[in-house]
Amino acid sequence: MATSSSYSAAAGERSEVGDTRKPFRVFFIPFFASGHMIPMVDLACLFAARPGVEPTLVLTPANAALVRPTLDRSAAAGRPVGLLLFPFPSVGLPDGVENLATAPASESWRVYKAVDLAQTAHDEILRRHRPDAVVADIPYWWTTAIAADLSIPRVTFHAVGVFPQLVMNNLFRLRSEIQERQVVAVPDLPGRPIEIPRAELPEFLLEQNHISDTWDRMKKAQLTCHGVVVNTFYGFEPEYCDDYRRVDARQAWFVGPVALASCGGVERGGGTAAKEDGGRCMAWLDTREEGSVLFVCFGSWCHFTAAQLREMAAGLEASGQPFLWAVRKDGDGSEEESDWMPEGWEDRVAGRGLVVRGWAPQVAILGHRAVGAFLSHSGWNSVLEAVAAGKPMLTWPLVFEQFINERLVVEVAGAGKRVWEGQRSVAEHEKTVVPGEAIARKVSGFMKAGGEGETARKKAMELSVAARAAVAKGGSSHRDLDSLIDELLATRVGNTQQR
Repeated sequence: MATSSSYSAAAGERSEVGDTRKPFRVFFIPFFASGHMIPMVDLACLFAARPGVEPTLVLTPANAALVRPTLDRSAAAGRPVGLLLFPFPSVGLPDGVENLATAPASESWRVYKAVDLAQTAHDEILRRHRPDAVVADIPYWWTTAIAADLSIPRVTFHAVGVFPQLVMNNLFRLRSEIQERQVVAVPDLPGRPIEIPRAELPEFLLEQNHISDTWDRMKKAQLTCHGVVVNTFYGFEPEYCDDYRRVDARQAWFVGPVALASCGGVERGGGTAAKEDGGRCMAWLDTREEGSVLFVCFGSWCHFTAAQLREMAAGLEASGQPFLWAVRKDGDGSEEESDWMPEGWEDRVAGRGLVVRGWAPQVAILGHRAVGAFLSHSGWNSVLEAVAAGKPMLTWPLVFEQFINERLVVEVAGAGKRVWEGQRSVAEHEKTVVPGEAIARKVSGFMKAGGEGETARKKAMELSVAARAAVAKGGSSHRDLDSLIDELLATRVGNTQQR
């Protein structure tokens, strides 16, 4: 049974049909992953800035705790966002583990099982509260049918950009042929040719899993719903945005980078305990020279072997560059730092390196003047946040669509370089340990003035200007956001006239 928190004044019963003076209530339902939840929260806060619109987030308790600081800041800024809680489905995970970021890698399948089991709760919530519209994450394909039954619009939310979406769409049609190829050319894609080794493709294109099993239902729901909203901006992927509007949505709105308008502050996405850690990071950066620091972070869902972490530590030390490294705490706590950290390493780098265990305020760090480059897994939020901050990227993709995102950054946009050109794979048993010497060479060469990172730096700065122009008043993302909200508001007027 869903329960409303103290935030959820916006989650009451639906207004009288035809009374357009009542607030227009939009429910936002994010996937159980920080990389989806954080940008959807930012989007809800943007909706809250429009007079007469009441956004409400539909979340489980532990996930709600991660975004409460952002909601507090948004409310203080005059943009209140409601919060409606429902229990995380029982799938055998410990209490409080409700997110891919906190589930051990071996147990991540349980999070996807919880997605399927959330269908009943979503149906009950939407039918009971009867919002005026729903913005639901792509995995929740069933919300299209529920919304149609309630005569309200469902908008599909995508936390990844249109380039990776088009690539995956076009390759899904070739699944039966992919196994026979070492390198796969992406068909029917505008712009320059894109080729990807089979080992670097998302697993659902290579084998049966939860995503491949539900792909057709997700795509049908996307194509038949009111439209799609994507956290990207037109100037970053122009020819791909044009193609996407033509082939993958009835309507599409590109409203990013939503992080540029976030109310989250240094604790954005890190929960109530994040403010102190965020402050420590920013204070340390304040002591460094402009553009001197390499920020190293691999997102909320990454898993390295102890051997690879040792090589990474050795490479950062040997590079001679100042660095801020966010090291993930494993959800199961099974990998202790003593298993991988070289003896005396932290003392040796103390003068120029800061290690943050667990969460780090990525947007705030990337926006700091001291940061000169970003070594990242190429998750979509990280890509877009680096672009928005004008920081070039050293790419080290790991899983999901990250190798595809890397193609956009390195080959299409020219805003980054690969860390390693050797054997790479999404499969753990096929990954090679990247040696520390190679990491050190790439980092030092990329960071030095006039080095191989110079062109990427210039391109990143150009993209940053374009990103900020997009979200400014009159920019492409600002116009699309206004258009999306206007479209949704018009559906209530249309429904009133029909009745």
